[in-house]
Amino acid sequence: MTFSSPRCGVDLSKGGLVGQMFSRHAAHIACLLLVLMLMTGSVRAQQATAVDSDKQTIQMLVRRIDQLEARVAQLESSKAQAAGATSESAPPPSVASAEIEPESPAEHGEPERMDVSKTLLKIRGFGDVTFHGDNAKGDTTSFTLGQLDLFVTSDLSEKFKFLSEIVFEAGDNNGFGVDLERYLLQYSPNDYFNVSVGRYHTAIGYYNTAYHHSTWLQTATGRPFLFQFEDDDGILPIHNVGISATGLIPSGRLGLHYVAELGNGRAYTPGAEFVQNTVDENNGKSFNLGFFIRPAAVRGLQAGFSVYHDGLKPIGLPGISETIFAAHAVVVRPSFEWLNEALLIRHAPGVTSRVFETPGFYTQLSRRFGSYRPYFRYQYVNASDAEPVFPTVGLRHGPSVGLRFDPSESVALKLQYDYTALRHQPSTSGLAAQLGFTF
Repeated sequence: MTFSSPRCGVDLSKGGLVGQMFSRHAAHIACLLLVLMLMTGSVRAQQATAVDSDKQTIQMLVRRIDQLEARVAQLESSKAQAAGATSESAPPPSVASAEIEPESPAEHGEPERMDVSKTLLKIRGFGDVTFHGDNAKGDTTSFTLGQLDLFVTSDLSEKFKFLSEIVFEAGDNNGFGVDLERYLLQYSPNDYFNVSVGRYHTAIGYYNTAYHHSTWLQTATGRPFLFQFEDDDGILPIHNVGISATGLIPSGRLGLHYVAELGNGRAYTPGAEFVQNTVDENNGKSFNLGFFIRPAAVRGLQAGFSVYHDGLKPIGLPGISETIFAAHAVVVRPSFEWLNEALLIRHAPGVTSRVFETPGFYTQLSRRFGSYRPYFRYQYVNASDAEPVFPTVGLRHGPSVGLRFDPSESVALKLQYDYTALRHQPSTSGLAAQLGFTF
């Protein structure tokens, strides 16, 4: 008789009873092993499927996180741009940061503190390179690096501001030096009172406060001789250290303004620094008082006068009383410029009754035609040969004719011819080509 397992198909006909029993158990064991193998394969398949599913889930979560991070960055950028567009003192959107607005200290009765996030240091640069020559004895034709002017400002608050001009300049020995030309803390609560403390440009006349240390800002290649800087043989106290106030006087459409200044004045000791930055050589202080109008009826017109007084009293030398009277009338518009200024410098030495008076004036006219601006200037200064403060100036006068071309908003090309008649010396003619720029 033949026995077979209906499930596993094992033949049990061979052998005796023991063999049949052994064969039967062997068949059962084989069936169990087959079942275990099938179950193990099934579990492994399920585990592999679960691992694949987990990998897909993780990848999906990573992609979702990346999307959320990109969205958050986009929202922060939009908030920063909106903050830069609405705040006058905020930096451009490229450098702005989105911050939570802090609570105002005023809400808790605390004094107002500076918000560092709204304080922005701004730097504007100016420079020029000039090629010039003249027929004066001993002069050579040269390329000249002009002043490298870094104009620095910072809004400390709505009413307090800082301003300075740091100038790198080469001297006659071809060596470079650094001058801190302006250094001011300004307080401006309203249109009627604005005060500055530090080193400033003296408000004598118009040119000295309208045009500072950049030739790019000026129409011509240089300043009128009357307003040359002290270290360039200038005859005026261009810079001063002290306090300066200016503001509007209620006058309707007349636009009346005042200027009042108190400072150390200029140095008179031979060989000393012209500007008394730290120590005044005497206890007396210079003062300057001026008034000017900007009438609404004539666009671009400004007219005014000023009186400057100082006592020059160096140690061991006779004192000199210095008084400077200045008057100006200018019309400045985008396409038209007409500058007129006249000065009288009066020096009265204490050891003599003689008074030295030096008159001077200049007029400058220009008209813009597109990118071109031709201009004309005539200037005159007549100082005595015995003038105690600037004895080498003498008489000089003559015209200047030039053309300014602006190929871009930041670059200016100028060509200028100068003729100067001198007392006791031959007249000179000079030609200069200048490249001025701002950055």
